[in-house]
Amino acid sequence: MALDPVQLTTFHAVVNDGSFEAAARSLHVTPSAVSQRIKALEQTVGQVLVRRGKPCEPTEAGTALVRLAGQIALLEGEALDAARGPVGGGSARTRVAVVVNADSLATWFLPALAGLPAGATLAFDIHQDDQDHTADILRAGTAMAAVTAQRVPVQGCRVERLGAMRYLAMAAPALWRAHFTGRDVRAGFGTAPMIVLNRKDRLQHRFLGTLAGRVPDPPIHYVPAAAAFVEAIRLGMGWGLVPEQIAAADIAAGRCVELTPGRHLDVPLYWQYWRLESTVLAALTDAVRGAAATALR
Repeated sequence: MALDPVQLTTFHAVVNDGSFEAAARSLHVTPSAVSQRIKALEQTVGQVLVRRGKPCEPTEAGTALVRLAGQIALLEGEALDAARGPVGGGSARTRVAVVVNADSLATWFLPALAGLPAGATLAFDIHQDDQDHTADILRAGTAMAAVTAQRVPVQGCRVERLGAMRYLAMAAPALWRAHFTGRDVRAGFGTAPMIVLNRKDRLQHRFLGTLAGRVPDPPIHYVPAAAAFVEAIRLGMGWGLVPEQIAAADIAAGRCVELTPGRHLDVPLYWQYWRLESTVLAALTDAVRGAAATALR
């Protein structure tokens, strides 16, 4: 049984763009043509491949085809560029979908992308998720590489250790005086409000678990953006764990206080990526490896 490449490309567009209508616009066809191609592909496979919703998502059966379609598109684009050569011109930009945790995105990951060769014709599609969950997007096939805390490779992927991101617990001076001065630090963590990125973010809870004794249960503010998270700490709304690259400047300037000098949380990070002989993935991996070697422990 052979898969129709046009149908496969259409399926990939539906999943990436989130709807039949958006896929039709990107492929320059009618929504009816998209629907017919998806139905034909599902008949060939004998399984429902797309959950029709907002957005459309692949079913469990469709997940493997998402990755296959993305890999074919990547290799096909590279082959066309190689065949056309430097005088061919007009080559389309290669779409590079990656998923990264918020703190890596806010500190060292973008410089890695900026460090790629100037002539690279790439279009980045960056997804953000908690480092404990980024591998799920890679597993679903919608990203070709991920910065993740998961060291066990996703099926069909390679994994490399990048290093550890070090986090420091910090708070504004006013909050430090109100909750920590003259008290046992564990008592302070029990009453001081805590800033958390979102409900997937367990870093602060993990850090509290490293402290001796009963784990405190403080009030929580959810602030779902990396820059706003740090700003909430600076404004005295609560304490939180901040990457040392950002925390060091605030502590040195007196804008914030390190709550537990000598106590920190190191989170190992890994680079997982499709097991393909791809020039794009090789260049991206080299850039990520180099940036991480400088930025991470």
